[in-house]
Amino acid sequence: MTQYRDEVERQLKLIKAEEWAKEIKHLHMHRLTTMWYETRPEDMKNGNVVDRTYNDGSIERTLPNGAIVFMNHEKLKGDDLIDAWEREVGECVCGEVNCEDEYTHTTHGY
Repeated sequence: MTQYRDEVERQLKLIKAEEWAKEIKHLHMHRLTTMWYETRPEDMKNGNVVDRTYNDGSIERTLPNGAIVFMNHEKLKGDDLIDAWEREVGECVCGEVNCEDEYTHTTHGY
């Protein structure tokens, strides 16, 4: 059964990273038409918009009338998502953040 250890650890990381991806990274209320991701400058004609950037890179906009639109469809997935999550959270495969034994856990004691 130890031959599947790497796959199991990767799946565990992916599950945790997918939960992390749903969290809001930035919240921005504005009326700017010069955002780097801006494709809908007409949204600000009737007031401020609220942009939520999630950890996976997706951006959700709430318009002044309450409607929701998605600004980009480029989400981090798979190994790219795991890499971003590990850089941000620093969680060991054992579940502990900043684990003192992380090297041992990731090298299986070798």
